[in-house]
Amino acid sequence: MSEPNTDTTTADCVIAIDAGTTGVRSRAVFTDDSPTVASYREFTQHYPEPGWVEHDADEIWAAVVATLTEVVAEVGRDRVAAIGITNQRETVVAWNRATGKPYGTAIVWQDRRTAHRCDELEAAGHLDLVRERTGLVLDPYFSGTKFAWLLEHRDIPNDGDLALGTIDAWLIWNLTGGEVFATDVTNASRTMLCDIRSRAWDPDLCDLLGVPIDALPTIVASSGRIGVTSDACGVPAGIPVSGVAGDQQAALFGQACVEPGMAKNTYGTGSFVLLNVGETCPPPTAGMLTTVAWTLADGTTHYALEGAIFVTGAAIQWLRDGLNIIDDAGETGPLAESVTDTGGVYFVPALTGLGSPWWDPYARGAIVGITRGTGRAEIVRATVESMAYQTRDVVDAMVAASGTPIIDLRVDGGAAVMDLLCQFQADQLGVTVQRPVEQETTALGAAFLAGLAEGVWASTDDIGAAWTLDAQFEPTTDRAAGDALHANWLRAVERSRHWES
Repeated sequence: MSEPNTDTTTADCVIAIDAGTTGVRSRAVFTDDSPTVASYREFTQHYPEPGWVEHDADEIWAAVVATLTEVVAEVGRDRVAAIGITNQRETVVAWNRATGKPYGTAIVWQDRRTAHRCDELEAAGHLDLVRERTGLVLDPYFSGTKFAWLLEHRDIPNDGDLALGTIDAWLIWNLTGGEVFATDVTNASRTMLCDIRSRAWDPDLCDLLGVPIDALPTIVASSGRIGVTSDACGVPAGIPVSGVAGDQQAALFGQACVEPGMAKNTYGTGSFVLLNVGETCPPPTAGMLTTVAWTLADGTTHYALEGAIFVTGAAIQWLRDGLNIIDDAGETGPLAESVTDTGGVYFVPALTGLGSPWWDPYARGAIVGITRGTGRAEIVRATVESMAYQTRDVVDAMVAASGTPIIDLRVDGGAAVMDLLCQFQADQLGVTVQRPVEQETTALGAAFLAGLAEGVWASTDDIGAAWTLDAQFEPTTDRAAGDALHANWLRAVERSRHWES
């Protein structure tokens, strides 16, 4: 393996490899205000059967090689201090460590093929064990039953060359020329195989799911040198690989939510709310997932509560494509602001059921409170407000469960550009909402974790200083008005729940 370049006098950037669900972006994050340099490649989505989603792991790796090489060439090798990785969580790959070849396609986090197995495990009474050890629920979303499916349905020898890993482990192994087989603790905590208190593979869970523990990667810290790039892998050699985190944990770190009580919400197609609850792992929480937020090089580990909201931005897409109320998503903010309120209209966007904290797959969308005076502006505003109400539901449940009051909420994602949403969110939560200048917080978090390990940033205080505020929204002092609106929202939610039998 090539040794890392020890001359750091000109190193002023970290490259984040953001291996998402539909593509890979490599991006240089500079310590000064230099414009970012980035390269992107999409990869193919495979849907072999209804509910099945697969990726070609070799195609993902090829996209990493192409984008990383382009970015290093543009910024200059001597300027690169380290590489950080963030990735789609829960997607699994099986490969042969002797040949470097995957055993077929990767099974993606969205895949539902192991739902029946999860039902069997729950019916057999194993849910409490899974909840207590992992902070998760028995769901095909997570990696463990996917690993078991691969071993059962593909001709994979269970020998000393077998590697079972998530996408981060696949990339680390390739980047280091097969020298390092490792995963970080945030990705391990999403497998349903890791005891999140000891941050180690759990033999009982591995036995329960039929996953050989010796085929799993070494669990390492999220920040700390893991290895260096090899000249045998097709990318520039000798660059330290020093930071790894699953995408939502990376976004939490990228938002500099480094103290307990700090939280972030990403308003995307759906939304993920993560609350930093500090160094003590909380007990299992109804309606929430408990996950490792990160482990730093000194061993400091923070935990997070996570709430998944299924439909936020997707509701705007539905207004555009399903109802033709708007022609473009950019109309949403101005149209919502054209009226002072919704006129009593509430939209519960349970278009695919309700996620946290309700976890009701049988809920269906509902628009209530319509009168003769209701127009498209009121419905659009109700859609925007529903994002804030759903976020409040999750945050209220997190605070009640953890006893950790929320300090503020840092927001990103497409809908966060709407000042109306940010202000309404602040009013609903009764805390300050902050929108950063840098919206690609996932890549930023991976870069921060790697740079912290290599001294690019000296401490989490420096990470906080590197986070730059775009706009801040203070809550109104009239909490009674916000609570009354939310109480009516909860009435609307009850009308949407358990609709399908």
